[in-house]
Amino acid sequence: MWSVHKFGGTCVGTSQRIKNVGEIIVNDDTERKLIVVSAMSKVTDMMYDLIYKAQSRNDSYLSALDAVFEKHQLTACDLLDGDELAGFLSRLHHDINNLKAMLRAIYIAGHATESFTDFVVGHGELWSAQMLAAVVRKNGIDCKWMDTREVLIVNPTSSNQVDPDFSESEKRLEKWFSQSPSNTIIATGFIASTPDNIPTTLKRDGSDFSAAIMGALLRAHQVTIWTDVDGVYSADPRKVSEAVILRTLSYQEAWEMSYFGANVLHPRTIIPVMRYDIPIVIRNIFNLSAPGTMICRPPVDENEDEQIIDSPVKGFATIDNLALVNVEGTGMAGVPGTANAIFGAVKDVGANVIMISQASSEHSVCFAVPEKEVKAVAEALESKFREALNAGRLSQVAIVPNCSILAAVGQKMASTPGVSATLFNALAKANINIRAIAQGCSEYNITVVLKREDCIRALRAVHSRFYLSRTTIAMGIIGPGLIGATLLDQLRDQAAVLKEDFNIDLRVMGVTGSRTMVLSDTGIDLSTWRELLKEKGEVADLEKFTQLVHGNHFIPNTVLVDCTADSNVASRYHDWLRRGIHVITPNKKANSGPLDQYLKLRSLQRKSYTHYFYEATVGAGLPIISTLRGLLETGDHILRIEGIFSGTLSYLFNSFVGTRSFSEVVAEAKEAGYTEPDPRDDLSGTDVARKVIILARESGLKLELSDLPVRSLVPEPLKACASAEEFMKQLPQFDEELAKQRQEAEDAGEVLRYVGVVDAINKEGRVELRRYKKDHPFAQLSGSDNIIAFTTKRYKEQPLIVRGPGAGAQVTAGGIFSDILRLASYLGAPS
Repeated sequence: MWSVHKFGGTCVGTSQRIKNVGEIIVNDDTERKLIVVSAMSKVTDMMYDLIYKAQSRNDSYLSALDAVFEKHQLTACDLLDGDELAGFLSRLHHDINNLKAMLRAIYIAGHATESFTDFVVGHGELWSAQMLAAVVRKNGIDCKWMDTREVLIVNPTSSNQVDPDFSESEKRLEKWFSQSPSNTIIATGFIASTPDNIPTTLKRDGSDFSAAIMGALLRAHQVTIWTDVDGVYSADPRKVSEAVILRTLSYQEAWEMSYFGANVLHPRTIIPVMRYDIPIVIRNIFNLSAPGTMICRPPVDENEDEQIIDSPVKGFATIDNLALVNVEGTGMAGVPGTANAIFGAVKDVGANVIMISQASSEHSVCFAVPEKEVKAVAEALESKFREALNAGRLSQVAIVPNCSILAAVGQKMASTPGVSATLFNALAKANINIRAIAQGCSEYNITVVLKREDCIRALRAVHSRFYLSRTTIAMGIIGPGLIGATLLDQLRDQAAVLKEDFNIDLRVMGVTGSRTMVLSDTGIDLSTWRELLKEKGEVADLEKFTQLVHGNHFIPNTVLVDCTADSNVASRYHDWLRRGIHVITPNKKANSGPLDQYLKLRSLQRKSYTHYFYEATVGAGLPIISTLRGLLETGDHILRIEGIFSGTLSYLFNSFVGTRSFSEVVAEAKEAGYTEPDPRDDLSGTDVARKVIILARESGLKLELSDLPVRSLVPEPLKACASAEEFMKQLPQFDEELAKQRQEAEDAGEVLRYVGVVDAINKEGRVELRRYKKDHPFAQLSGSDNIIAFTTKRYKEQPLIVRGPGAGAQVTAGGIFSDILRLASYLGAPS
């Protein structure tokens, strides 16, 4: 049995690398082996440059030829000695003299025929094959070198394609063996001959093609293509850092992926080996421990790689710089020959059609062509169909520029329900619009056309979805105050665990306050964010901040976390959601602001795949919004929501007992840091009113903040006090009224509590001071806890109660963090 190895130009780029190749050949214990070798790296380009210079009558072709000679002479002197060196240098001198004469002829004629060009550029392979054969012989192995122009016969079919003549090549191979029997052969890649014995080449990726043809001629047990990558990746690793090496690919999968620009093999390379079921293995010469990728016919009971968790999609590939051409009109429907006329016109201008899509209505035909060819295509079509366009049978020939193609490839996609749904769902969640779709009935490939700027984001989004790689989210944190800073520290402490255990990669790309901001293209080091903001911060600019956090095409998902209480920041939510940016916030201003803006925000959220989470707006880390949502979504009806929504006011009335005055309790709370710097912000009840409005709107009530009667605890004469200090000084004058209300409540066996109420039956809300019996759950609170009671159709006799700390930086940041993780699970992180 024969094994065939092919070494590309980078594998034989230097004398040391040629020695490494020699070692691999010596260590291969296959009984018979044929090695196909390319020219040393850059040599083929140098040879084409010689032709270009000579036919341009540029005298520097002579010095360029000297450089080619010198490169090979130095390499040979480094590798060989004695007779081997003398023999090679003699042949090299002879070849260089022939080339000099031929280039002189081209220089005089000012033109090089195709056969002249092929003859000149094929010399790089001749020299590298001779040197490698001598190196192998130096290691004590009998080895011959083969000029494949004597063996491989091909028929040119176009300017960039040839078809092998297998029967003639087999005869010539037998003849060659009869004259040069050997078990180790170093053969030239890329070059061949026409049936008339005129030197030619196998065109693009010709060395791989040579190896496949030789493998088929020898009925080899395996063809190994040695290159500088570990194998075939599930996506371009330069664009998707989590791309994995595929252990196996079917011939069809390799075919599809290579057509779409993946660094696999040229599609025609696969044809010769497919005929005899010969596997092709892609290996890395610089990493011999990597097993590589095997391209073969999959066994019927193929067990997929565990790392891929049986994904029906093997890989993703992209093509950039395309344009869509859309020919549409009612005159196309049911008219035979329309498609023939369209693609005939495209063929006449020599353009390559990469993808075609047509709906069954036959109203339009849409196809993708390289952007550089689209102008000629459009002109040809307008010329061809001028009469139909003028008559209105065709309405337009439209061009959509700046497009890219994303292809999902996998043999197991065939007959697997839900692959398309998963693909399109992943793109929708990354807020990516699809321009056109194509899928053949083989189902090995789903192709979508996207905007060019969306391509990398789309690739990462779908790869993440199918391969369960890290759900990467680009984050911008607005407001690094008490809550924002606590959240950043929580993210810092949890980042490694989320990445390793849950495949969630949260990257904070920017932190901005009202004055300064800090930005990063790769993610801020959260252990030093405070220092970075202080020392390297730039002037805060929310638009620039948004642009950078969202503009990173390597990360498919973006979330902005607003930790402020700023209505100006809240007013931007609609624009952010419209741009595909998710929003998470404890800021109450958007949801309790003008009703029309709130309804607009919720309408946009429902229509798009962009998420808007605000659990922390009502009860910090308590699951209040999610509990309410769960009740409504499962068909329950809200009758009443009643609760103590303010941690500060909860503390005040829990402490307002015995003979203590209200002003004394407020002063104590202020001193302990439980109130806002100006206690009037708490005592006014506005914060509670906002929370009531948010819950009322979540319940379906269309209320404005101004509709709510709010019992303010700030005495009317003190509302205009110039400062918090002045207010605190005068507050004791107004203790009497509250002391009286407390006494009345105590006499009735009750306590005072400051509550917010949503009355869904009467479609109203209010904030008031109410009395509760001492055995009521609201009367049994301690400290600054919040408590919320949901009375619903299901929970009518016994309300559903949520109770716990409803204020504080740690729990509020925890509530925001919980929303971030909920977003990650919606975007494809494993739950």
